[in-house]
Amino acid sequence: MQPLIIVEQLLNGVQLGITLFLLAAGLTLVLGIMNLINLAHASMYMVGAYLSATVYLWSGSFLFGVVAALTGALLLGVLIELVVFRALYQRTPLDQVLATFAVLLICNETVRIVWGPGALNAPLPPFLSGQVEILPGAPYPVIRLAIVAVGLLAAVLLYLLISRTRLGMLIRAGASNRVMIGALGVNIKLLYTAVFGLGAVLAALSGVMSGPISSVEPGMGDKILILCLVVIVIGGIGSVRGAFIGALLIGIVDTCGRVFLSPLLFWLMPGAGAKTAGPAIATMLIYMTMALVLFFRPRGLFPPRLR
Repeated sequence: MQPLIIVEQLLNGVQLGITLFLLAAGLTLVLGIMNLINLAHASMYMVGAYLSATVYLWSGSFLFGVVAALTGALLLGVLIELVVFRALYQRTPLDQVLATFAVLLICNETVRIVWGPGALNAPLPPFLSGQVEILPGAPYPVIRLAIVAVGLLAAVLLYLLISRTRLGMLIRAGASNRVMIGALGVNIKLLYTAVFGLGAVLAALSGVMSGPISSVEPGMGDKILILCLVVIVIGGIGSVRGAFIGALLIGIVDTCGRVFLSPLLFWLMPGAGAKTAGPAIATMLIYMTMALVLFFRPRGLFPPRLR
């Protein structure tokens, strides 16, 4: 196995991990602070990809498409929080799951009605097309490097927001004891709306960056939502730092497992068996990783303080 292939797949795993982090960061904040199981979070990922591609095709400006996608996801997220989710905070987890799943289905069907059931072409802007040579003889797509760079920048900004600003202080306090900060006079409803809007923007940014390298289609966020739930469980519910580490771990495990597991199994069993068992075991690797982490750290790698 060539070392350059290993380096390339590790970078692909990091890129997938960054994509998962952008989606999981907002989801873990909503779950950790609001105690809300939001299955509709994947809809913001889909809306971001669709709005970005549509506006870019209409205007010819990729930047304009990004701004439109983030703005549209923010407005839609705030609207959904005000109209639907505000009535769910005191309801049971089953009610939350059913209601947010219904919102997810409504968003998927609305996208199917507006854009059609087929996939939408999300072209690459000229400055993100092509390849760069990361090592001698190892070209790598520019768009994937851009996703890593944007994701790392977003992670740094999110860290500064949470650790260095008053809003971040309230978010951290809400994750520890939301009843107490409400008793201290903080507008807890406004804080919930701000957190939900922030999560919607991060999810839309993930969709914007992933659209050109994946299929932009109705329900595109459903599969990645499962990975995000695994990420936040591994990292610790409510922990952004845990979401970042967990996302990188799952991204690398998932990518490398799908690429390298089948060739490794050829050393242990006949070719037909390895060809069949490899993809099946690779699919289970992320759940095996989650089980291993929870065996040693039942609350995740970096859980917030107990309430």
